[in-house]
Amino acid sequence: MAVSGNMTVLGDKALKVAVDKFLKTVCFTAQGEIEKAVRAAIAAGTIEGHETLTAGVGVACEKIGLNITIYSKIDL
Repeated sequence: MAVSGNMTVLGDKALKVAVDKFLKTVCFTAQGEIEKAVRAAIAAGTIEGHETLTAGVGVACEKIGLNITIYSKIDL
């Protein structure tokens, strides 16, 4: 990190590392929760287990004005 006056400037590499660490945590947690939900839905008869599911992931951070939802498909 470079320091300019009273302001600390985050370098590109440090920012990438920080965001990557966050995303690894989110990915690990989300994967486990999705797998549990799919298994429960199959057991309940809600789905058969060969469908394509549309899922969304929300990412929000009020302090930086970020609020997005990313949609994609899960092919079972």
